[in-house]
Amino acid sequence: MKQSILVVMNDTSHSTMVVDFLARLPLVFSEVQVTLMHVFRKPSGSEEMMGKKFMQAQQEKTEMAMSSARRRLMEAGYLADHIHTHLETEPYATVADGIIAEIGKGRYDIVVISRRKMSRSEEFVLGDASIKVIRALDQAAVVVVKC
Repeated sequence: MKQSILVVMNDTSHSTMVVDFLARLPLVFSEVQVTLMHVFRKPSGSEEMMGKKFMQAQQEKTEMAMSSARRRLMEAGYLADHIHTHLETEPYATVADGIIAEIGKGRYDIVVISRRKMSRSEEFVLGDASIKVIRALDQAAVVVVKC
């Protein structure tokens, strides 16, 4: 039975932990399709002031992280032609909105996302993409890797 996994990532150590978690899972790699995805959110005012060069550097950093994650999964035994990357460059208001939109477009059985440790006040002020995704999705299982 084929499984399709969407892995939400960026260029942080949290994404590395998510990929390492996925690499250690005892799966039948020939039956698994993995999509590594990054969602760009709308840039804040300060980010826009940094200019196009800054934004391009952010995209390049993310692409390097996704390439590294792809190599890590192949080293673990995942098939190269079963690992896809998707860089969502259409900016969404929040990362969670981009993830939810992607789930609506494709067929994924599992969504894997990281969640960094936050105080309750940080979570209240900043929000938490993983909680928003969990609440919004009914058609896919959500695995949250707490970092």
